[in-house]
Amino acid sequence: MSVGTGGIQKAEKSGGEPRKVSSATLLRRLLALALEYRRPCVMVVLMQTVLVILSLSTLGLTGVGIDYLSSQVLSNGETPHWPFGISPPASWSPVQVIVVLSLTILAVAMLTAGLKYLAAVASGALSQHILIRLRTEIYAKLQRLGFQFYDSGESSSIINRAAGDANNVRNFVDGVIIRLITVFLTLTVFLAYMFRMHVELTLACLATTPLLWVGAVVFSRMVQPAYRRASELGDVMIRTLVENLQGIQVVKGFARESEQADKFRAANHDIRDLKTSIFFRISTFQPAMGLLTQANMLVLIGYGGVLVIRGELALGAGLFVFANLLHEFANQVAHITNIVNSIQSSLASAERVFEVLDEPIRIQSSPAAARISAVLQGIEFDNVSFGYSPEKQVIRNVSLRINAGECVGITGPTGAGKSTLLSLLKRFYDVESGRILIDGTDVRDLNLSDVRRLMGIVFQESFLFSNTVAANIAFGDPEATQERIEEAARIASADSFIRELPDGYQSMVGEHGSNLSGGQRQRLSLARAMLTNPSVLLLDDATASVDPETEHEIREAMVSAMRGRTTIIVSNRLSTLRQTDRIVVLRNGVIEAVGTHDELLRTSDYYRELSDLQSRHELEQKELDQNEETDDGQAMTIHMTGANRVSGRRMTRVV
Repeated sequence: MSVGTGGIQKAEKSGGEPRKVSSATLLRRLLALALEYRRPCVMVVLMQTVLVILSLSTLGLTGVGIDYLSSQVLSNGETPHWPFGISPPASWSPVQVIVVLSLTILAVAMLTAGLKYLAAVASGALSQHILIRLRTEIYAKLQRLGFQFYDSGESSSIINRAAGDANNVRNFVDGVIIRLITVFLTLTVFLAYMFRMHVELTLACLATTPLLWVGAVVFSRMVQPAYRRASELGDVMIRTLVENLQGIQVVKGFARESEQADKFRAANHDIRDLKTSIFFRISTFQPAMGLLTQANMLVLIGYGGVLVIRGELALGAGLFVFANLLHEFANQVAHITNIVNSIQSSLASAERVFEVLDEPIRIQSSPAAARISAVLQGIEFDNVSFGYSPEKQVIRNVSLRINAGECVGITGPTGAGKSTLLSLLKRFYDVESGRILIDGTDVRDLNLSDVRRLMGIVFQESFLFSNTVAANIAFGDPEATQERIEEAARIASADSFIRELPDGYQSMVGEHGSNLSGGQRQRLSLARAMLTNPSVLLLDDATASVDPETEHEIREAMVSAMRGRTTIIVSNRLSTLRQTDRIVVLRNGVIEAVGTHDELLRTSDYYRELSDLQSRHELEQKELDQNEETDDGQAMTIHMTGANRVSGRRMTRVV
């Protein structure tokens, strides 16, 4: 079953606008969720109902015991009304009667304790089952959502929805539905029992009850916006924490620890202040409701006392039991305050959870999608245009043919749309106009998983999981054998350094690969891409952020990996671009020139400037290296000369 489908109807969302769903709609969806668990819910409710009956039995038996003692102590005491007309044998002494009553009450108490344990276990199991299901479905939906969703949202908000908000939605079933039904049944049983005892006294004592319901409705409307705001502030706090942990090097590099701590403290204080205002309203509402219920006790003592004196109401089975029922009635009404509080918290969280579950999946395979296992003819961008927002297009009317087995480089200034072309080819996004064809078929008409599996990709910033080296390489195929893993590592020139790690391929990789160098991370990423033996290899500026020596190592690995594959390389390094068959110059989302290295030096001003700039840089670097070698040589000569002079002086002294 799925929370986002089936019994829970989706609330429509259009145009990407922030959606505000009515409370009635959210309640209907939450009730539909509860109905999916109606069997365990009914079991818990039945146990709670039995507990209410046992509670009444205990009160009734206690009241009978009080009346029996009164009849024995007072000369004019009335004979108690025994439950179900079952009175003790006349031969029993008063002590025997009291002992039997006490043992009966003890047996009921033990039965009550056992049933409370079972009810708590059943309720806890139901609660955890719902919570696990919600979080699993949110996580599964997040895996299927396109990059547009992540581009428009914050990771902290997404984390908070899968963690805190899912828990609040779960609370609606066991903290609202079950408790509300239990309160309703308890009040119904209590009212029936009280009316059976004395109708007029019951009506008099419960005259203030309508005010309680009015207060609950007013309180509900007051706190709902505050709970929605509390969820938003929770997102801010998590974002502050996550950003600080991820950017701890920057924080420490600029000595901003104190300011970041103050920022996090301020985020927590905002939540504290809002929660304080909510708790203040709760603290005001609960005593007010309690005052109304306690007023009923005044009526009971006054009116009920008169009835006892008149002999119209028994002291134990009448006034005592009635007082306890009225007290329990007040407690149940007080529970309504907590239930209303839970409802508002659940509604605020439900809106955020259902927003994720209702988010349309824009990138997916069509029902009649064709299967593909390799690129046999080539890839073609046919008049492709695309923008991340409607206001600005990143790619405009791009047309490019890449033959199977060809190696094509793409270069251009930052923001030209180089990486965007790779994202469109992998169908991370869909084109706005035009087509991308693989072997003459539009990628939108091909199976999405097939399209992504036949292309291995290495990003500029390598992401590694907190797992073993082998598991990271085999991420695309967890069932891969050790031989395949090692072969992929050898192709990526990673095998040698992996074997030097403490545990080799079973060495643990720190979070984001923090215990590896940049070049090692890139080579592991390349090995991960090669493990699935992709037909197409996409290299997105894989050497942009490494030193020249590491670049050379990665470039050698790339040469091995590209052999026999259709390859697209995004790079501004001429040393990398020279390895390609053709180079595409992309500027402002438009193809400016296409050709070999030598051809572009003649036809493209941008490429010529790029070449001149890097040539000058290489020349300056060589001169710097030569100067350093010369300085090192001179220093060595001076050192040796000085040493010889010292040695000569020593020899002179000896002579």
